[in-house]
Amino acid sequence: MQKEVFSDLLKQAQHKLDRKTKPVGSLGKLETLAAQLAAIQGSLEPNIDKKRMLIFAASHGIAAEGVSAYPPEVTGQMVLNFLNGGAAINVLSRHGKMNLHVIDVGVDVDLSDSAKEASNFFSRRVTNGTKSFLREPAMTAEECEAALKAGYEQVQLAHEQQVRLLGIGEMGIGNTTAAAALFSALLNIHPEEIVGPGTGLNEAGVRHKALVIQKALDLHREKSGADPVAWLQHVGGLEIAAMTGVILEAYRLQMPVVVDGFIATSAAMVALQIEPAAKQICFFGHRSNEKAHRLVLEKLDANPVLDLEMRLGEGTGAALAMHLLDAAAKIMCEMATFDTAGVSDSEQDANKQARSASEKND
Repeated sequence: MQKEVFSDLLKQAQHKLDRKTKPVGSLGKLETLAAQLAAIQGSLEPNIDKKRMLIFAASHGIAAEGVSAYPPEVTGQMVLNFLNGGAAINVLSRHGKMNLHVIDVGVDVDLSDSAKEASNFFSRRVTNGTKSFLREPAMTAEECEAALKAGYEQVQLAHEQQVRLLGIGEMGIGNTTAAAALFSALLNIHPEEIVGPGTGLNEAGVRHKALVIQKALDLHREKSGADPVAWLQHVGGLEIAAMTGVILEAYRLQMPVVVDGFIATSAAMVALQIEPAAKQICFFGHRSNEKAHRLVLEKLDANPVLDLEMRLGEGTGAALAMHLLDAAAKIMCEMATFDTAGVSDSEQDANKQARSASEKND
C-alpha cells in the first residue's frame, strides 16, 4: 500500500477513535494498534475474529558447533510436543482462540509417521536442516527460495480460508545463532553486542557463540555483500526464510502479521530490507529478554506490544500480543461514540460555551 494512502487510513481510524466515549488518547497504545489494524484492512471496522499461529520448524547445522545448551534432536521432539498439544504455544493458542499450524521446513528427522494423524501439521521439508555456516553456506540459493515459498504458501492458504490475523513463531535448536548472525551482518552490529545465552548458555558458551558468528561473517562477507537474501542463504535458517516469506506475502495480500521475538524479528528484518513498506502490516509482539533484542528493535524503529521478559520463542510472545490486538479491534468496532451514547463531549461543550458567550457579547 502506498505510504500516503496508509497514512490517510491511519488518520481516519484515529479520528473515529477520538469520537469514542473517552478522553482523546486515553487508551494509549491500544488505540495505535486499533488504527494500524484498520489501516491494514482498509476498514474502520477491523475484523480479526479468525486468527492463526504459524510455527515453522527446522534443524540447524550450526548447532553442531557447540552454540546451544540443548542437543539438536530437541527440535523434532518439540515439534511432536506441539502436535500433542503440550507446549506453551498450544496453551496460549487455545486460550486466544487461534488455530495453530506447525510446518516442518527442514527438521532432520522424519516426522511423517508420528504426525500423520495431525491435521495441523504440514510437511514442506526443503532439506534435512541447514549446513554449518561456520564452514559453508547454510543453504543453497534453491533451498532458500523453497523455504521462502513455504511461507508464501501458508499465507495464501490462510487468505483463502479468510484468516484475518497471522502470528509467526519457530522451533529450531541453534536458531538464535543464525538470527544473531543475520543481525550482525545486516545491521552492522558486532557479534559480542548481539549474542545472548539463547536456550541457556553460560558465559564461556556465549563467548564461543560470538566467535563462531564472527568467523562465519568473515567467511561469507565477500559473496553476500549487502544483499539480505544472500545473507539469509549463507547464515540463516530454513524456518527464518519461511517466516520472511510469510511477511512478504502477507504484505502483498494486506494481511496483518504479529512477529514473535528475537528469531522471528530476524525474519522481519530481512523482509523489511527486501520490501521496506512491509513494515505497515507488522506488529512486533514483544521485546524478548534475549540480550540484544532491544537494540535490534530500536534499529528497526519497531515498538513492541509487550515486554514480559520472555525468551521462549515458539510464537508465545506473538500469541499474547494477539490477545491485545483482539481487544483493540473490539474497541474500534464496539465502543460507543459520544453521539451514539448521548454523552457530552468536553471539547464540543467548550466550543458551545464559547459560541454562547460570543453571542451574548454581541
